[in-house]
Amino acid sequence: MIVVLKNEITAAEKEFLIRFLTDKQFQIREITGETQTVLGAVGKLSIDVREVGLLPGVAEVIPISKPYKMASRQFRPQDSIVSIGAVKIGGSRISVIAGPCAVESREQIMESAWAVKEAGAVMLRGGAFKPRTSPYAFQGMGEEGLKYLKEAGEAIGLPTVSEVVSPGDVEMMSHYVDAFQIGTRNMQNFELLKAVGGAGMPVILKRGLAATIEEWLMAAEYLLSSGTGDVILCERGIRTFSTATRNTLDISAIPVVKELTHLPVIVDPSHAVGIRDKVPSMALASIAAGAHGLIIEVHPSPDKAISDGAQTLWPAQFEKLLRDIEALCPTVGREMARLPERHQQEILQAHLGKSQSPEKPGVAFQGERGANSEQAILNYFPEGDVNPVPMPTFEKLFNAVLTKETAWGMVPLENSLAGSVLENYDLLSRYPDIKIVGEIKIRIQHNLIVLPSAEETDIRKVHSHPQALAQCAQYIAKKGWRTESCFDTAGAAAMVKQEQNIAIAAIASEKAANYHGLKILASSIETNPHNYTRFAVIAHTDTPMPEKADKVSFIITLKSRPGALADCLAVLKKFNVDMTKLESRPIEGKPWSYMFYIDAKLPAAPEDFSAVAQELGDAAEDYRCLGFYRAG
Repeated sequence: MIVVLKNEITAAEKEFLIRFLTDKQFQIREITGETQTVLGAVGKLSIDVREVGLLPGVAEVIPISKPYKMASRQFRPQDSIVSIGAVKIGGSRISVIAGPCAVESREQIMESAWAVKEAGAVMLRGGAFKPRTSPYAFQGMGEEGLKYLKEAGEAIGLPTVSEVVSPGDVEMMSHYVDAFQIGTRNMQNFELLKAVGGAGMPVILKRGLAATIEEWLMAAEYLLSSGTGDVILCERGIRTFSTATRNTLDISAIPVVKELTHLPVIVDPSHAVGIRDKVPSMALASIAAGAHGLIIEVHPSPDKAISDGAQTLWPAQFEKLLRDIEALCPTVGREMARLPERHQQEILQAHLGKSQSPEKPGVAFQGERGANSEQAILNYFPEGDVNPVPMPTFEKLFNAVLTKETAWGMVPLENSLAGSVLENYDLLSRYPDIKIVGEIKIRIQHNLIVLPSAEETDIRKVHSHPQALAQCAQYIAKKGWRTESCFDTAGAAAMVKQEQNIAIAAIASEKAANYHGLKILASSIETNPHNYTRFAVIAHTDTPMPEKADKVSFIITLKSRPGALADCLAVLKKFNVDMTKLESRPIEGKPWSYMFYIDAKLPAAPEDFSAVAQELGDAAEDYRCLGFYRAG
């Protein structure tokens, strides 16, 4: 059952409630949401729930109807995010786990590890114990293979996962891997599930060869009830009458499972189809269906692999697949998971290392909770590692970063439909102690949001930012509603909540609706679906430069002579630097004088840009670099 706590519950009341439930043989897990805290109580329901509802500090008691309790979305309405080392699986990130089917030698796993790390994988897989249909097939290297896997993971800085097949190996394997994998043949090996769950480590649970979704979730329940709180479900194809592929990938299971459970869901397209050339298309389809990640087999020489070579990608194929996934991400409103950049890690470690200050470092954004800028923060930074901080204006946002009130800021620079956010270009020029350290593009989807009790026939007026109203003008005109402008979309949602008027609707994001407890009547109502906003991540200039930077932004002011702009652009041509944006802005206090904001791709070695900067400094009246960063 779910016990919803009153906001004003005292510590003594909560302690009494937990003691009361544990005395009745319930397992208790506290779940803190944005607006309320609940206790999940799992056990044999041997008491009248009304007895619990009468206890001090209890707001409501909700029985869980599903046979799987702790895995149920009734138990935890919010999506769970599983942390494995520095990697977080779930939420708005797409995490890719990769490596060979089996560890074959120290050299092979090390070469595989570097290949998948360079391509963008965030976790290394490799089998040491291989349950095979034939007793004569390669069964794995055992503990020796785990040692090689651990060594490779530590060398490249990625957490590791490997399949466990025997309860007796759980303790030994826990010293070598960061997460366990339960294979398809062992999904209903209940003694193994209990042993692995009792270890308290993260677990990837693959769906059985012909398991129903309920059976799959019941297997997850064994893990959760045995002690671990971190379970990742993995769809890997089921056995059907078809023989065209190794298995049949049940993509429809992804949205179904996401509705039933809070646990993250990933897909193994390698085992699902068993044919190398079909793996990439199934991987992309899985992401489009809503999967939180992928687990993919990669080998330096698949044709020489001891096991499953036919379904294993070459490193070059894997790298291309990740680039394709990255291109797909903005369309589905997601972002590729990466290990934190060096500048992020240093700030996070410095901040979180202070035991007297457990608060997460802040990221300032303009607007109210639920704004698109907040979604950009959640997509860019590792899940749960930062605290979005709303600011009333962009100038206050810049000041918060300048004074280090927040570690970073997230500012929109341009929209694919509405153009540049000129105010932020001007602020970048006025704050020389702030630089750009990152970039992200997100798709802007507009939703019609109302009070939970409202219906379309009740609406008379729609509130939102002028750009959002313009982008949804065709939809609004068909309905015949009046419009009224607000400062931002999230503020419009907040106004609907505050007014409590069923005749008023807002156009805002899904996150804004969820944050304010509102209902989405219609999704994606924008006239043009190609609506993207590019955001810049800003930080104080003493923040280290991001690793693998491939883009630079800078400002130049021109000398007063004919061809001054052409002279500066000639420098870029000389060094074969690809300019991606040129924006002119008036210089404050100098009527009819202009500066130019330029984005450009960096050379292969970013340090080579120093020669470009030197010549630009000579050709221009003034040159200032705004930052090196990785293109979003």
